[in-house]
Amino acid sequence: MSHSNDVTTHEPVDSELSVGRVLRSPALLTRECLAGVITALALIPEVISFSVIAGVDPKVSLIASVVLCLTLSILGGRPAMVTAAAGSVALVIGPMVHVYGVEYILPAVVMGGVIQIVFGLAGLARMMRYIPRSVMLGFVNALGVLIFFAQVPHVWGQSGLVWGLFAVTLAIVLLLPRVLKSVPSPLVAIVVVTAVALLMGYPVPDVGDEGPMSAGLPGFTQLLVPLNLATLQIIWPTALSIAFVGLMESLLTAKLVDDLTDTPSSKRRESWGLGIANIFAGFYGGIAGCAMIGQTIVNVELGKARTRVSTVAAALVLLLLVTGLSQIMAKIPMVVLAGIMMVVAVKTVNWHSLQPATLKRMPWSETFVMVLTVAVTVWTSNLALGVLAGVIIAMVLFARRVAHVIHAERQLSEDGEQVRYNVRGPLFFASSNDLFEHFDYAHDPKQVIIDLTHAQIWDASTVAALDAIEHRYQRYGATVKIEGLDLRSTDFHRRLTGNLG
Repeated sequence: MSHSNDVTTHEPVDSELSVGRVLRSPALLTRECLAGVITALALIPEVISFSVIAGVDPKVSLIASVVLCLTLSILGGRPAMVTAAAGSVALVIGPMVHVYGVEYILPAVVMGGVIQIVFGLAGLARMMRYIPRSVMLGFVNALGVLIFFAQVPHVWGQSGLVWGLFAVTLAIVLLLPRVLKSVPSPLVAIVVVTAVALLMGYPVPDVGDEGPMSAGLPGFTQLLVPLNLATLQIIWPTALSIAFVGLMESLLTAKLVDDLTDTPSSKRRESWGLGIANIFAGFYGGIAGCAMIGQTIVNVELGKARTRVSTVAAALVLLLLVTGLSQIMAKIPMVVLAGIMMVVAVKTVNWHSLQPATLKRMPWSETFVMVLTVAVTVWTSNLALGVLAGVIIAMVLFARRVAHVIHAERQLSEDGEQVRYNVRGPLFFASSNDLFEHFDYAHDPKQVIIDLTHAQIWDASTVAALDAIEHRYQRYGATVKIEGLDLRSTDFHRRLTGNLG
C-alpha cells in the first residue's frame, strides 16, 4: 500500500539495517537513539490520558508502557514498532474497572495475554490477509483523524502564548530537516519550546497538569481477587476484547510499517510476543497495551528508526523520565507535543486515496468501505470496531458482486434429446441461489448434463442448490448428470449430496 509523503520530503533511509550494524556505526546508533528519545516523549501525554480512560494511576500506565516497549523490542516480530499502554485497550478495560474495580485488571490482562499467545502459536495471524486494502486505507485515515483531533484541545481556545509556541513547534518540525538532518526536528522542538516557556516565566499547560509525576517505581501488582468461576465470569469478556483489539491494532500497524519501510515482519511472532508482554505488564504495571500507531510513525518516519535499538532506547528513556527525571518531564509544554502529533496525524493520512482523481477511478464499493471504516472508527473512537465494520461490509459487497457472475450456457443437442449447461463462475452460498434460476426446467428434454469443468463447489449451499436442481427436474421426469468436477469438488459433492435435507 502506498503511503503519503505530502508533508515533508524524505531522504533515502536504509531499510535493511541490522542491530549489529547499528551498534558498530556511531552515526546510525545516534539516529536510532534520538528517534527513541522523541518517541518516549511523544508517548507520555497519550499514555497518561489513556490511563484516565481506563481508570488507573497514570504512573502505573507509564511503567506498563516501559515493560511493553522493552519486551516487544526483544520478542516482537516488527522492528521499530512502538508498543505501549494504548487507548483502544483502555477503552475496553474502562467499563469493567468502573463497575467492578481495578483489582480485576490483573486477571483480565493475564487471560488476554494467554489468548494472544495461543493466537500467535496457532498461526492465526495469517487471517490478516483477509483485510482488504480499502479497510487498511480507512484504518490509516481514521488514525490520522483521531490523532489530530485528540491534540486540538491543547491548542484551540488556549492563550496567544500557546498559539505562538505552537507556531514555533510547526516551524521547527517542518523546516529544520531542510537544513539539519542529523538531529530529529521534534526533539529540537521539544527542547527549544520548553526552554522558551520556562525562560519567559508565563504559565502554559504542561505534562505535569495531565497527571501526578512522582518519582520512583511502583511494586509488583498483587492479585486481590479470588481465582474462581465468579471472577472468570467477570473478566472473560474484557479479556477477549483486550486480546483481539490489541492483536488487530498491532497487526495492522505492523503491516503499515512493513509498507512504509519495505521490509517484512513476522505477524505470528508479534502475536505471541504481545501476549507475553501483556502478561509481564499485568504483573508489573497492571494494564495491557498494543502497538501505538502515532508514536510508531514518530519513530519510523520522523526519527528514521529501522531497528529494535530505537524501541529499546525509547523504553529506557521513558523509564528514566518516569523515575529520575519526572519533575523535568512535567515541565514540557503540552502544546509542543500536540504540535508534533498533529504533524504525525497529517503524515499518517493517505492523501492519495482522497484525491478526486483517485476517487473517480476507484469502484464505489471500495470508496464506501473506506469511508465507512473511517466513520465508524471516528464515531466510536475504537479502531477495532471500525476495521470490523469495514471487513464485514467489504465481504458482503464482494459476495454480492461475485454472486451475479455465474453463467450457464445452454446447448441443445441436434436431435433435441439432450441439453448441456456449461456453468462458469464461483459456486458458493451467495451464487447458489442465482445458479438455480439459470435452468429451463419446463422445456428441457429428459436428459440434462450440468458441466462444472469451469466451476468449483466451495460450500454446502452449492451442493444443496444442485440437489434442488435435480429434484426440480425430477418433477418433469428428467434425469440430471453432473460432470467436470475436480477431485476436491467431487469428494465434497459425494459426501454431502442427498444428506442436506
